[in-house]
Amino acid sequence: MKYTEEHEWLLEEGDLMVVGITAHAAEQLGDVVFVELPEAGTTVTKDEEIVVIESVKAASDILAPLDGEIVEVNPALEDNPGLVNEDATGAAWFFKMRVSDAAPLADYMDETAYNAFIG
Repeated sequence: MKYTEEHEWLLEEGDLMVVGITAHAAEQLGDVVFVELPEAGTTVTKDEEIVVIESVKAASDILAPLDGEIVEVNPALEDNPGLVNEDATGAAWFFKMRVSDAAPLADYMDETAYNAFIG
């Protein structure tokens, strides 16, 4: 897994990149009550706002970590947004994307660096 400073995680799965938010981010948000995901087939640019998360505390935007195309979204989050709080780095993935350029992935943190970042 790789991690962004915006508390997203990225996991290579074959030729796709699975993206979600970290348990730390979910904890900071509090109880998640709504997740708005992009549509499959959407082309995104790195740092573009593509997911909206609403919790009892606040609303947050999730940014595209890389350029590419959204190929699948997690339907479980529509029915159960609280899954983000229950299993942020597993069952609560947000989307899968086909990345146009994976080079920026090298700039993201590994788990050790991320844990030091959130200190």
